[in-house]
Amino acid sequence: MATRPKLRRRRRTKIIATLGPASSSREVLTRLFLAGADVFRLNFSHGTHEEHAARFAMIRELEERFERPIGILADVQGPKLRVGTFSGGRVHLQTGQPFHLDLNPTPGDATRVNLPHPEIIEAASIGCTLLLDDGKLRLRVAHTRRDALETEVVVGGPLSDRKGVNVPDVILPIPALTEKDCNDLEFAVQHGANYIGLSFVQRAEDVAEAKRLAGGRAWIMVKLEKPQALENLDSILREADAVMVARGDLGVELPPEEVPLAQKRIVRLSRQLGKPVVVATQMLESMITAPAPTRAEASDVATAVFDGADAVMLSAETAAGQYPYEAVNMMDRIVARVEQDALWRSMIEASRPEPEHSAADAIAAAARQVGHTIDLKAIVAFTASGATALRVGRERPETPIIGLTPLMETARRMAVVWGVHAVVVPDVHSMGEAVTRARHVARTEGFAQHGDEIVVTAGVPFGHSGTTNALRVVGVR
Repeated sequence: MATRPKLRRRRRTKIIATLGPASSSREVLTRLFLAGADVFRLNFSHGTHEEHAARFAMIRELEERFERPIGILADVQGPKLRVGTFSGGRVHLQTGQPFHLDLNPTPGDATRVNLPHPEIIEAASIGCTLLLDDGKLRLRVAHTRRDALETEVVVGGPLSDRKGVNVPDVILPIPALTEKDCNDLEFAVQHGANYIGLSFVQRAEDVAEAKRLAGGRAWIMVKLEKPQALENLDSILREADAVMVARGDLGVELPPEEVPLAQKRIVRLSRQLGKPVVVATQMLESMITAPAPTRAEASDVATAVFDGADAVMLSAETAAGQYPYEAVNMMDRIVARVEQDALWRSMIEASRPEPEHSAADAIAAAARQVGHTIDLKAIVAFTASGATALRVGRERPETPIIGLTPLMETARRMAVVWGVHAVVVPDVHSMGEAVTRARHVARTEGFAQHGDEIVVTAGVPFGHSGTTNALRVVGVR
């Protein structure tokens, strides 16, 4: 009789948990993993390389202990645009008053402040909006000078040293990767990061540069947080390996009523292109300080699951919150409950994109249909690069997906892909060998028993990535 696996998720949508001061011990990390975290995010906006190296090591120890691939997302900071300092550390801007932003490094007052970003001054035009302190204050450019912007305060309030600046109206001539980001990226891939979170993406060229630096050692997950990225969405997604709807900064630069529509558009297009898509930020925000979420937050998580997102993410809830375990456990419960509902399945079926005109897509679509027709216990996808498992996951089948790969790196990347249970196996060299291996894994991982049927997808001849062209239905014995 097949033994039950030590760990198998009972849901398809994956969970990403951010690590930080509240979740950097082995004990808490283990609890988060057992509660449901499939991928751990390391935020390089905070912490030292030494601290992150220790987290890398603990995650890999956890992976070895439970014999389950765990993904690591290294999120690089991106360029941070900030105002300078004030002579008193803080001022209050009145609505309707003039306020200047200039290149003068002298501490500011209630009439002006240093803006140490000449590229903003150069790119801005009359009528442009500048948002300060996560959008709490709003300025409108009234006049431009070579070394300053003269603005009118549209929405006033307190403003203190080095608060952030957002410029939603303009594509800024600033690379998505700073020198710090390049150093962090290289450090992360050398320590085994599986995904690089790329901030401040405005153009497909930003993604191409990050992919060049990563050199195939990690997937690039673009964070869509700029209105300009939405204008170039198709080209950006085609260049990216994976996608994150970064609703925090996106919600600063877009009107609140536009954010849900942007989220649905991004998820829909990502699914069409077969790119893993993550919905992130403020999903269970109240659980930073409370042991239970609001009903609205539970509905927010459910909406991402109904839309067919590959993964949902926790940020400060697990990095710095008082209830990191409870947050992951709650997200796991919400996701699992939604996926048990008949409405979820009907919405997933209704939103499934048409297969592309390729053998790989045809095989993936056929595997889903066969699984639906004859109640297969698993779709077993042999994949070296992960492309086959991605294509099967894109179909959002009712049948569980097992991704078999000879490469641990590929198995870890599959940790973010909808529905894929990744297992590392020795390489196979024939369809007969693949069928034998698939039967064994389906049985030992608890998906099937003697007499059940599974479907096996693979590329023939073996050893050539991207050649998925074969499908077989076989009995388990």
